[in-house]
Amino acid sequence: MKQTFYSNGKLLLTGEYLVLDGANALALPTKMGQNLQVVAQDKPTISWKSFDADGSIWFEDELELEAIINHKESADSSIKNTLLTILHHAQLLQPNAFQKTTGYKIETTLTFPKKWGLGTSSTLINNLAQWLKIDAFELLNNSFGGSGYDIACAQHNTPIFYRLENQKPIVTPVRFQPEFASNLYFVYLNQKQNSKTAIAAYYNNKNQNLQENIAAINKLTNTVVNAKSIHAFANALQLHENEMSTILELLTVQEALFPDFDGVIKSLGAWGGDFVLAIAIDDPTAYFTEKGYTTIIPYQEMILGA
Repeated sequence: MKQTFYSNGKLLLTGEYLVLDGANALALPTKMGQNLQVVAQDKPTISWKSFDADGSIWFEDELELEAIINHKESADSSIKNTLLTILHHAQLLQPNAFQKTTGYKIETTLTFPKKWGLGTSSTLINNLAQWLKIDAFELLNNSFGGSGYDIACAQHNTPIFYRLENQKPIVTPVRFQPEFASNLYFVYLNQKQNSKTAIAAYYNNKNQNLQENIAAINKLTNTVVNAKSIHAFANALQLHENEMSTILELLTVQEALFPDFDGVIKSLGAWGGDFVLAIAIDDPTAYFTEKGYTTIIPYQEMILGA
């Protein structure tokens, strides 16, 4: 019998980095995500295939159940080792998950290009948690770590407020349907960002004024959600960028890449990589295309509940 599961992708509009320390973040589930299909087989292994959005296979391997149960890493594949780690921690949370007499054929299929960074890992973790009936936040925490906002997006079909309270996730669905959505565009920056530098700067600086920074970002997040005009919305996100620029000791992405842009550009999630949000009165497609950025997605095409 075939079992199928699906999880939404994610974007973080406000609260990046500070969400790790209890800030209230505005997170947006995307219309694109990842499917997981499971079929039992007599062979005591997991035959795994992962498909990208274009139908190409980006990972394929045979996983021994014994390697999952005892967490025996492979010498030749970091992707395989990551998968073995996730499955091993899933098995620790659900000890009956993998019996040595039953294996599985598992296929995962992304509905967004893997390089976009909309949550290849978080959607996988949430799908596995659905299949094995375990807590996805716990599985994430034990295997990958992170704030967990991406897991919350995987599970919700509308924008959410997300925060950690005593390291436990608090998720609140929120009505966020800006009347000026037609002036919002997501632009892919053509690069996966290694955010170690920004994270290191964040941890070096966060304790200086942490509670004040969190309070400031929380206030701006509320302003963003309740903004009735594009001006108020853009101004709040500009102030958010300035605040994070100071904390991370980095130029804003607009200062670094688009200083002549007529509008406001907001970094999303890890600064400098994946997508940014562009806010503009006029369609900015020609501007970004001329600079070599050809993936420009209108807000309503990207965000669930838009």
